[in-house]
Amino acid sequence: MALKISFIAADGTVREVEAKPGNTIMEVAIRHSIPGIEAECGGACSCATCHVYVDDTWSAKIGKAVAMEEDMLDFAFEVKATSRLSCQIKMTDALDGLIVHVPSRQA
Repeated sequence: MALKISFIAADGTVREVEAKPGNTIMEVAIRHSIPGIEAECGGACSCATCHVYVDDTWSAKIGKAVAMEEDMLDFAFEVKATSRLSCQIKMTDALDGLIVHVPSRQA
């Protein structure tokens, strides 16, 4: 079953793509060449170049970052309350239709 994720760029451009359950948002972004998601560490939570803002309507469902992710977010550009590293969020059926915003630049 394909799940949907909408990536909203800093300029407002929206790209809706398909994801498989178990894929991270970062993996999906790389597979679909989403501009602004660099993922330099390949998903090891050791950089902050896959930083996204979870849309307010989804933030409660996604939850908060764990300590290791919080530490890496210290290096991200313009961190907000809904900031997450996309390598740390796995797609599930409950996240079908997820909306994330891509910052204007990565750290």
